[in-house]
Amino acid sequence: MSNLLAIEQLRGGYGPVEVLRGVDLHVDAGEVVALLGSNGAGKSTLNNTVCGLFPAWSGRVVFDGADLTRAHYREVVRAGLIQVPEGRRVFPNLSVLENLELGSFTRARARRTENIDKAFAIFPRLKDRVAQLAGTLSGGEQQMLAIGRGLMAEPKLLILDEPSLGLSPLLVEEMFSLIARLNREGLAVLLVEQNVAQSLEIANRAYVLENGSLRFAGVPADLLASDELRRAYLGL
Repeated sequence: MSNLLAIEQLRGGYGPVEVLRGVDLHVDAGEVVALLGSNGAGKSTLNNTVCGLFPAWSGRVVFDGADLTRAHYREVVRAGLIQVPEGRRVFPNLSVLENLELGSFTRARARRTENIDKAFAIFPRLKDRVAQLAGTLSGGEQQMLAIGRGLMAEPKLLILDEPSLGLSPLLVEEMFSLIARLNREGLAVLLVEQNVAQSLEIANRAYVLENGSLRFAGVPADLLASDELRRAYLGL
């Protein structure tokens, strides 16, 4: 099977500071891949480099057969590689509906109305708050809106950066159930999380990133079977 996303020996960082030190990672169509690691491991830097927000220093990013290594982020979105960033980052002074509409600005604009209906079917609470300003929503509702906005672009691969961060335990359960459901419906997901146990429950494969380098790549069962890895990187 050819990889949907293939990251090869990727190096990059902030300004002169190297964060990524030769990362190799791939996601196949239909997979959930978990990228695990502590704060400062380089997870968000990897996301932002892959998505064209930070320039890659070296290495390659190939998505759906196209080389996107130094592509502009608009080109990355047009290709169907969509990130829902850490911290939700909704537009607080725009309504729920306006935030969703912006999700289709670059891609899938012709099916905007149809995709809004799909987003409301997935997140009925957003439909109830369609005219409400996004900044007045609860944290859980803002996360729903951020994911709904990402789905508006009809992603081939959805990168979710810490989607459970700051949510109540009940909403965390809902969030992971939603990710599993989207995957069952055919969406490939790169799940970047610190919530190790629940990420590994729904992931097909997992990577552990430490100080910008991979320390593990394989199936969740192998990761959980290693006492050393569980203690060192997963806190289990």
